[in-house]
Amino acid sequence: MHNCCVNNYTSSNIPRVKYWYDGLVNPNVFDDPRITAVGLLFEVHAGLSARFAAQLDEHGLSPVEFEVLTRLARSPGAQLRMTDLAAQTSLSTSGVTRVVDRMERDGLLTRRACHSDRRSSFAVVTPAGLSRLDACLPGHLQLIEDWFTGQLDPSALEAVLDGLRRVRDAVNPCATAGSNGDSDEAAEPC
Repeated sequence: MHNCCVNNYTSSNIPRVKYWYDGLVNPNVFDDPRITAVGLLFEVHAGLSARFAAQLDEHGLSPVEFEVLTRLARSPGAQLRMTDLAAQTSLSTSGVTRVVDRMERDGLLTRRACHSDRRSSFAVVTPAGLSRLDACLPGHLQLIEDWFTGQLDPSALEAVLDGLRRVRDAVNPCATAGSNGDSDEAAEPC
């Protein structure tokens, strides 16, 4: 980045909102703890994602496929409506359709019609999908322990989980869509 660009952004030309931590904010906006917090979140995500992707690849799964299998396996009846699956992941409805199509061809998922709403269908994990998930979970859990949860004492982990849930619920209120056990009921749209 050019110096002229960096020097144009100071705390004096960016509108300020008063926060409890304003006394902690350095006059240099790039030292602002909000920038640091998001930067650390991105760095942790990138580091964990790289480790997870390599381990999942050993089991023939992409990170997105693993997320889909995990979300379905953790849901009542090992299934979710396609729209709820999209809401719970970072995928659009068309993106979920493409992933489910591919995973269905690979025998990891199947689709089931929604009896109460003919416009909707469920993605359901197959025994082969559960088997693939079972094969990769021990290594995945070990990576989580080594590089995330094991880095924190129990009270710090509890605080991180609480904070992550609050932020998740604020920025993605549909993140748990369909996980309340409504089987064939048409749930409220997010």
